[in-house]
Amino acid sequence: MIEITFLQMIILITTAWIFVRLVCAAAGKTFSVKREMFLLLVYICIVVIARFVYFELNPVFGYPLPLRIVFNKNYTDFIHLKPFDFLSDIYEGDKLNIIGNIAMFIPVGIVWPVCFKKLDRFWKTALACICFSLLIELSQLLCDGRHTDIDDLILNSAGALTGASVVFIIRKIRNRRKKEN
Repeated sequence: MIEITFLQMIILITTAWIFVRLVCAAAGKTFSVKREMFLLLVYICIVVIARFVYFELNPVFGYPLPLRIVFNKNYTDFIHLKPFDFLSDIYEGDKLNIIGNIAMFIPVGIVWPVCFKKLDRFWKTALACICFSLLIELSQLLCDGRHTDIDDLILNSAGALTGASVVFIIRKIRNRRKKEN
C-alpha cells in the first residue's frame, strides 16, 4: 500500500505539468504567455478534480485524508456497471454527489475546447471529455475505499458536455454575427 497526501499529489501534478509544458515549448520553439495562462485553466481543472475525486475530507478536522493506493484488492467488487443506479440509491449526501459530479466537469467542457485547437468540433470535445472521465473512474480502482461507477461516468460526462455546449453555442452565435456583418 502506498499513501499519498494531497500536497504530494499537487507536487506530482505540478512537476508533470511543468515538464510537459517545457517539452512542448522546446518542441515548438515558441512561447506565448497568453497561451500558457489559458493552459493554467486546464491545470486548475486537473488539480480540483484530483482533490474531489481522490481525497475524502477528515470529518473532524476538515482536511483531506491521504489517498491509499492498493494493488491486492478484488477489483470486481469495486466496479458498478448498473446505469442510473443513483436514481434509486438514496443516501446522505446523494444530491450533493450528483450535483458535484456534474458541476466538477462543467469547467472541463468549457476550458478544453478553448485551450486545445484540435477540439474544434463538439463531438471531438465530447469524446475527449468522456475519455478523461473514464480514465478518472478507472484510476479509482487502485484507490482504497473508492470505486468505479458508471453513474459517475455518466454524470461527469453530462457536466463536461454541458460546458462544451455553452462554448459551441457561443461560437455558433459569434460566427453567425460575423457572417451577417
